Amino acid sequence: MPAAHDLARTEESTAPWEPRIGDTVRDTALKRIGRVMDRFGSRYYLRPLNGGCEWDAHPDDLRPATASDVLAPAVAEANQRSSKGEPA
Repeated sequence: MPAAHDLARTEESTAPWEPRIGDTVRDTALKRIGRVMDRFGSRYYLRPLNGGCEWDAHPDDLRPATASDVLAPAVAEANQRSSKGEPA
């Protein structure tokens, strides 16, 4: 029989992921990356990583952002500047 601390760990690991304030997340509905600023009721309020207007998102549409999610916009911008002959 598993020890009590093993059962607690198992229950904890099967709990649905829930974003916390300050987390960087991917909004799958809008295909945007943002930082969780607040939660009110069942909605999360996100802000773009480089600042800007907040938007709200449903928790089912949020996933933890990967390093690739966070870097992709910066790489795309650098590639665009490079293709125009501007310094990266």
